[in-house]
Amino acid sequence: MYKSIEALTAHTVFHYFAEISKIPRGSGNERAISNYLVEFAKAQQLEVVQDEALNVIIKKAATKGYEQAPTVILQGHMDMVCEKNQGTIHDFETDPIQLRIIDDMLYATDTTLGADNGIAVAYALALLAATDLPHPPLEVVITTAEETTMGGAIAVDAEHFNGKLLINLDSGEDGKLLVSSAGGVHLTQVLPIEWAQAPSEHAAYRIHISGLQGGHSGIDIDLERGNANKLLGRLLHDLTAQVNYSLQQLNGGLQSNAIPREAEATILIPVAQVEKMKEILGSWDEVYKNELQLSDQGVAITFEERESASHKVFSEHTKEYTITSLLLLPNGVQGMSRGIKGLVESSTNLGVVETTDTEVRFENEIRSSVKSMKKAIATEVTTIARLLGSTVTVDKDYPEWAYEPTSKLKALFEQTYREKYEEDIEVIAVHAGIECGIFTDKIPGLDAVSIGPDMFEIHTPNEHLSIPSTINNWEYLTYTLEKIK
Repeated sequence: MYKSIEALTAHTVFHYFAEISKIPRGSGNERAISNYLVEFAKAQQLEVVQDEALNVIIKKAATKGYEQAPTVILQGHMDMVCEKNQGTIHDFETDPIQLRIIDDMLYATDTTLGADNGIAVAYALALLAATDLPHPPLEVVITTAEETTMGGAIAVDAEHFNGKLLINLDSGEDGKLLVSSAGGVHLTQVLPIEWAQAPSEHAAYRIHISGLQGGHSGIDIDLERGNANKLLGRLLHDLTAQVNYSLQQLNGGLQSNAIPREAEATILIPVAQVEKMKEILGSWDEVYKNELQLSDQGVAITFEERESASHKVFSEHTKEYTITSLLLLPNGVQGMSRGIKGLVESSTNLGVVETTDTEVRFENEIRSSVKSMKKAIATEVTTIARLLGSTVTVDKDYPEWAYEPTSKLKALFEQTYREKYEEDIEVIAVHAGIECGIFTDKIPGLDAVSIGPDMFEIHTPNEHLSIPSTINNWEYLTYTLEKIK
């Protein structure tokens, strides 16, 4: 067991993971990590391409004896979800991730770790730098913007590739072979704000919902964890019938593909109604603790006075439409697969609510392994939004990755796993967006699988990576590459 980061980084994979963890690489801030990959390739005297989307493609010739083997594309993404605990001082635009070890797990310090999908980058760099590992010709492609728009993969020019075998390294369960994933669409709903003068003799208070676990909006959606934005909507709707209050702003969630852990609203109320408000919120606190006792035991509602940042409040019309949007927009599992037991077929996540000077923005991440169902949920969200005076834009729309039962690459990975571990690997599909769907759409005849080590609570500040699993998965990957001859 590794006791220190210094000892851990003696392993080539963790050396490179530690190196890229020094480089800020949140989605939309990938230039530095992209440039690092280019400089790495040049230092290794490898062919490299950096495109306008900052995707990086690095090619390495086959080792001796593998010159006639089929070319393999290795693929992952360089960007990460940036979440941190409330009160944590960390600037994702400039600060490195602070790594720490607990038992046999690697964590960050009060932020997301970025193992999703930094571990793919680390595997790729370790392979590209290796001089003692036999392998076929390699085409490594590391994409940008996977966690937001998948715009990097969408922008990749297929003409760069000769390979027809794709190994994606963005899976998060060791001992499982991923062969299919959901497609998705990201919708942004914009409600213009009509402002009104703040009433006199009203005090400003903040209602804050916190303590939820959050998680990945695809992988964890079936756990039915609380969505802070939806909980806030229910609460505000109930208050409307009981207390005379004005709404000044509301914000919740940081990423559309993360289940929101926190949400808050700033309200103005008559001083005489403060005690009644506290009683109502106390009751709601008990309601949520009861409803979420098995999924989010730490849920809490806090109510505290604050200085009003503005003399404006939402008009009653805007207040009504904002709260109604929170109530009516679909969220959570929308349908289960009829072909694969336990697999979510369709879902949607109301991941972000944000107030600006001119509008309230609602961001929805919709996923489905059935194209028509993805469209149906998007139509439902769009219809609700338009009825409530909002406009809707589509920021990304990526295809599902269909299961191919006759895949030769799937058969090879099953064979090598059986040889190496004397047991069968579990073949799975996942309710998350994997870039394989984009690449199989771009490159006719492409055969793809996805593997990766055990990761836990990704897209949250408690994200952690199994160190033994990472090493095991590395050995499985290199063993299989050796068999492609």
